[in-house]
Amino acid sequence: MIKTMIMESIEKYTVTGPISLQKMATTSDLDLSDEKAIKKLMKVCEKLSAFQDTMYAHNKYSALICIQGMDTAGKDSLIREVFKEFNARGVVVQSFKTPTSTELEHDYLWRHYIALPERGKFSVFNRTHYENVLVSRVHPEIILNENLPRIESVDDITEKFWEKRYAEINAFEEHIQNNGIILFKFFLHLSKDEQKRRLLRRLNKGKHNWKFSVGDLKERAKWEQYQHFYELAINKTATKDRPWYVVPADSKPQCRYIFAKILEQVLFDFKDIKEPELNEEIKKNIGFYREILENE
Repeated sequence: MIKTMIMESIEKYTVTGPISLQKMATTSDLDLSDEKAIKKLMKVCEKLSAFQDTMYAHNKYSALICIQGMDTAGKDSLIREVFKEFNARGVVVQSFKTPTSTELEHDYLWRHYIALPERGKFSVFNRTHYENVLVSRVHPEIILNENLPRIESVDDITEKFWEKRYAEINAFEEHIQNNGIILFKFFLHLSKDEQKRRLLRRLNKGKHNWKFSVGDLKERAKWEQYQHFYELAINKTATKDRPWYVVPADSKPQCRYIFAKILEQVLFDFKDIKEPELNEEIKKNIGFYREILENE
């Protein structure tokens, strides 16, 4: 189900139960031009940056922001624009690519565990632990690289195997949330037509050529499979306590603004996140400490 929405609220984008991606818009219906969205984004980002400072001082929570989306959905540029106002020490971006040989010597969640944010900080996962039930479902032969017991061929990877993975991911998220991590799961919902336009732009504009890969076309040919497995992953792991946010991504400025607005509304609801007060002893002697400094 999709919660009932109000304009300027995150409810429209919040998924807590089964949905159909086909029925969800890839374009925003905000009464907002791209230019106004950029200006509004800047104001929200300033608030988020100040919140991160407060969260750092409070030192009990951290934030994990997971971003998924098809190729060209705008993940990299979104991260750049939304977090550029942050103190560089307060946000860490992790980009999960093909597992290294070291990572393959551990379980599939290990590399995500060790990249979790420290208290008071933000971590952004550009592609996430969900790749293990997305790319791996489209290309199940990838699982063979994990060298798992009783998995000798693709035929051994049954539906029961995937159901266990969804359950493990749910348990992982519940565990980190119970230990002070504020979890966000975003799917940047891009249309196939807009992806085509962006891939053509990579080919037509010389400065963007380096972004193009023949693999982009091979993966685009599997569009329907990816959409099916994205929908399945969302439906298996969206709960009231750990919702997904499906954000229309055909307009990058509006997508970034909606994304930031979701962060703002959720984070500012944590009323217990405040800067700590000085202890009574220091408060009592502030005048004395000031006098020492002024008389140096």
